[in-house]
Amino acid sequence: MTQNIYDIANQLERAIRELPEYQAVVTAKAKVDADAASKQILEDYVAFNQALQLQLQSGQMPGEEEQAKMQDFQGKIQSHSDLMEYFNKQQQLSVYVADIEKIIFSPLQDLM
Repeated sequence: MTQNIYDIANQLERAIRELPEYQAVVTAKAKVDADAASKQILEDYVAFNQALQLQLQSGQMPGEEEQAKMQDFQGKIQSHSDLMEYFNKQQQLSVYVADIEKIIFSPLQDLM
């Protein structure tokens, strides 16, 4: 192979940043950041989601309180169009990320 694998990874990183879907997420995030209420909801949601993931990884299932809080976040997010747009644009970008993951990890699957 004539190219260094790290050079290829850096090329991929730059190509991802140039994707229209990536740029759409950047634009949507800027709109969220421009609105204090939306920005706070997003920050609180990310913190809650991280805590929930840690809880799940430790084998604990979410209780009624966590489920109620998740429903509350869903309502708040749905009531802010800029947050809905941000999450929709992230979902569109995640299609590319999933495809890239399949390609990158394919050789590793051969080793299993």
